[in-house]
Amino acid sequence: MIDKIIGHAARKQFARAINFREGASPSLPAARPGSPCLLYIHVPFCEKLCPYCSFNRVTFDEPLCREYFGALRKELSLYKEQGYGFEGIYVGGGTPTVMVDELAATLEHAKSLYPIREISVETNPNHLTDLNLEILKKAGVNRLSVGIQSFDDELLKAMDRYEKYGSGDSIAARLKEIGGTFDTLNADMIFNFARQTPESLNGDIDRLLATGVDQVTYYPLMVSTKTRELVHKTLGPVSEDREKEFYEIITERLVPPYRFSSAWCFSRKEAMIDEYVVNFDDYAGLGSGSIGYLYGTCYANTFSIRDYIDRVNRGEIPLAASKEFSLGEQVRYDFLMKLFGLLLDLPSMRKKYGKAFDWHLGRMLLPFRLVGAVRYDYRKDWLYLTPRGRYYWVVMMREFFTAVNNFRDYCRE
Repeated sequence: MIDKIIGHAARKQFARAINFREGASPSLPAARPGSPCLLYIHVPFCEKLCPYCSFNRVTFDEPLCREYFGALRKELSLYKEQGYGFEGIYVGGGTPTVMVDELAATLEHAKSLYPIREISVETNPNHLTDLNLEILKKAGVNRLSVGIQSFDDELLKAMDRYEKYGSGDSIAARLKEIGGTFDTLNADMIFNFARQTPESLNGDIDRLLATGVDQVTYYPLMVSTKTRELVHKTLGPVSEDREKEFYEIITERLVPPYRFSSAWCFSRKEAMIDEYVVNFDDYAGLGSGSIGYLYGTCYANTFSIRDYIDRVNRGEIPLAASKEFSLGEQVRYDFLMKLFGLLLDLPSMRKKYGKAFDWHLGRMLLPFRLVGAVRYDYRKDWLYLTPRGRYYWVVMMREFFTAVNNFRDYCRE
């Protein structure tokens, strides 16, 4: 019951927060020298489109894709001209490795502009070729996140992934083969499909553990309002009734040998995670349909690929919308993200927000302390997420990303 109340409240709150005013002229905040951020780079092209995905993506078109990567490199330079600094890169999609030569050229260009320390790239199982891995390694990629979703062949067929990427056994075998190629190999998994059972979920985890991957991201199925009907037709009805049961199976099986890096990420060692919003307070969104968050301003680039390319070629950062969060909204955002990453460093938050931080924190904190979701360390002056709280934060992050997906659908329309 508590998780349903939390989910309902979070759904309403995030829908309000990600509500950009129509007619407002979008803009970015001024760069802050000495305040390094993350670069999120979006590549929207896929060979085939998965029914549950709400990210900005289109079917692969080689000439358009090459033109798009050229625009990405120009957008990287536009941020440099405005004085922004970046230390890390996360490339998502779509399928970022759909044209690995163009991706490598884009990463090299980024490294020529900024002091990049870490690069994470998403990919799909059919792109785990020796040549692709060699190119990515040479380009400086130190973390590769592979979209698996499930090793269950029947689920893969329902998702239209079996023919694209192969059987669960073949994918698991390839993951095992390429272990050690990168500092971190992450398996990106989804739970709470309608057709999933505790037995099939345990089967997925058995094969996952046998691969020996460095990291596992295991997040619940999250669909926007618009994609819910399509998911219902292809994968079955979306329901949260068994979500907690499945989450408990996952955590009981994966810890140990892994440890928690976030409420739904499990790692063998220190590493970047898919939810880069935890590792970095500020991140720029580059590419069509990307979303960024810089110094309290949330913004989105145009979702039209043609418009994106044309505007960048004219020397514009191709914004579609922006919203400056109030101080309370910024504190709530950090409260959510930092505790999703398991702890909230209160002294650093007071330094960031000033005296008003404790007032805003107090308004949010009481109900979570009453239900035992967080605990306070008096020695360090930190808040920690408790084992009970981890699932509550999974619920809130699910609703957060669902709200973002709904915003993406709105922008596309």
